[in-house]
Amino acid sequence: MTSRGIGRTGRGSLVMITGLFVGSALIRAGVGADQAWARNTNGLSDPGYASQSCEPAGDTDALLAALSEREKRVETHEAKLLNRAQALEVAGREIARKMEKLRAAEARLRQTLSMADDAAEGDISQLVKVYEAMKPKEAAALFEEMNPEFAAGFLGRMRPEFAAGVMANLSPQAAYTVSVVLAGRNADVPTR
Repeated sequence: MTSRGIGRTGRGSLVMITGLFVGSALIRAGVGADQAWARNTNGLSDPGYASQSCEPAGDTDALLAALSEREKRVETHEAKLLNRAQALEVAGREIARKMEKLRAAEARLRQTLSMADDAAEGDISQLVKVYEAMKPKEAAALFEEMNPEFAAGFLGRMRPEFAAGVMANLSPQAAYTVSVVLAGRNADVPTR
């Protein structure tokens, strides 16, 4: 045999083996397709197939009922929480509105108190000037009749030389009482 003859025989064998493999694959594919087709057509041609339903077992019914009941409870609870959240939001807005009104009222009150303090201070300053315009003996007669704390308040605001003239014209008892009040007015103030 020549080398040419051996080459042809080898090629022929390869072609034949390849052909067998391809044929085997086609047969297997065909057999598998037949079985799949048979399974598919059997299910469709079965008259009870279309009317069959998937009914849950008895345990599954109880589980579904429990889950349904729980879902209702959760929905009810969510609705209550939503209502509560809305109520809290409304209450928060109302509180903020009232706080703003309270701040405004507080500012007006501070302004009113400041005006009253200024007016009172003006009145007291005016009275101090009136008493200082009087003769010490005439002013002392008025101070004798006053409450000692009240008299001490005016004397504490007067110029020292005029206050000394008024004190000199007071009775010793009245002068002593007013002096004690004047000296003790700042006794409760911390020194440090």
